[in-house]
Amino acid sequence: MANTQAIVAVAIFLLSYGLIISDKIHRAVVSLTGAVAVIVLGILSQEEAVHGIDFNTIGLLVGMMIIVGITRRSGVFEYMAIKAAKASRGDPVKLLVLLTVITAVVSSMLDNVTAVLLIVPVTFSVADRLKVDCLPFLLAEVIGSNIGGTATLIGDPPNILIGGATHLGFLDFIVNLTPVIVVVLAVTVVIMVFMFRGGFKVAEEDKQKVMELDEIAAIKDYGILKKSLIVLALTLGGFFLHQFLQLESATIALAGAALLMLVTAEEPEDILLSVEWPTIFFFIGLFVLVESLVKVGVIGYIAQESLNITRGDLTLTAMLVLWLSGIASAFVDNIPFVTAMIPLLKSVGQLSGMPMDPLWWSLALGACLGGNGTLIGASANVVVAGLSAKYGKPISFIDFLKVGFPLMIVSLIICTGYIYVRYLI
Repeated sequence: MANTQAIVAVAIFLLSYGLIISDKIHRAVVSLTGAVAVIVLGILSQEEAVHGIDFNTIGLLVGMMIIVGITRRSGVFEYMAIKAAKASRGDPVKLLVLLTVITAVVSSMLDNVTAVLLIVPVTFSVADRLKVDCLPFLLAEVIGSNIGGTATLIGDPPNILIGGATHLGFLDFIVNLTPVIVVVLAVTVVIMVFMFRGGFKVAEEDKQKVMELDEIAAIKDYGILKKSLIVLALTLGGFFLHQFLQLESATIALAGAALLMLVTAEEPEDILLSVEWPTIFFFIGLFVLVESLVKVGVIGYIAQESLNITRGDLTLTAMLVLWLSGIASAFVDNIPFVTAMIPLLKSVGQLSGMPMDPLWWSLALGACLGGNGTLIGASANVVVAGLSAKYGKPISFIDFLKVGFPLMIVSLIICTGYIYVRYLI
């Protein structure tokens, strides 16, 4: 019976995964359908399914979505983008660098999908005024967003998942990931400037049009601006201190969200519409699907086989996790990949007794940076492609691949050296 359950659980998981990758049915619908199937078929009881859901991850996502949704109404992010455009004085190379860095920083403090949603529309406007192709800017921004999101616990969903499943806190992510991400971002920006610099020719009168943009006009509500920035600062401070305070990151995020709703006195119905509920339920379904694989022993079996390959060697295991995560995340969404990898690595740790932190950082770096490899590697990539298509400038799979995949390989090489030097020698 156990063998039959394992076969059914794997079949449901693979079918769900295939449908998620195909993007023919909304991924939230797929994951929830798969979750219900494993319960109905008796692989998990309802109580076991609920136990498998990581509510710290869910709470963190909901809290940050509420904070970002309210903050966005102030117009502060549009202000930042216009300010960067004017700081470049219409020089497209300087503008590329500034927008990439700003997108990376915003991604590290919020999340990468939110960052591109806020920055990309302004990019279209600036590129129009400069009469240059917006594609290099869009590619640089989305790649920058995935790099920047890797630096912190809250910047990219894979990190949120890893943080929720381990003892690692907000400060741990900053101390262990931010140093190498700064290097990766700097190298990536230099390479992109070299790649794109030949296509930028701008007339002086067009540069002047950028200087005429009014960043002050982008601020829509100064009251919300002040309140949201104060609460956002308090929330980020809470993340730094949450381990000292003995509070989970979800508690900090939800406290910030509740405080911001309280001080802005916005209608909760409107605010809660800013939460990406399909994403939340997508996560819930995935947690249940992976829990079914844990229960029937599939995760434990794969962990044992992985140890047989690496012979329990920490260096080989860390490098395998980094590069497997990077290459795999380039071709499949990194969220379901990491959701499946977390219990697998926990089993590896239990079976081998090896130190786990190098493996968690390898997984985070590989999964987040691997998202830059192809157009379907990360949610932010798909979002930017959709926005660009609506604007009449579609980004093809090949267009993205030619830029993103080499940059992903470079970033993984840098991370290989970093992981080895910092944790393995």
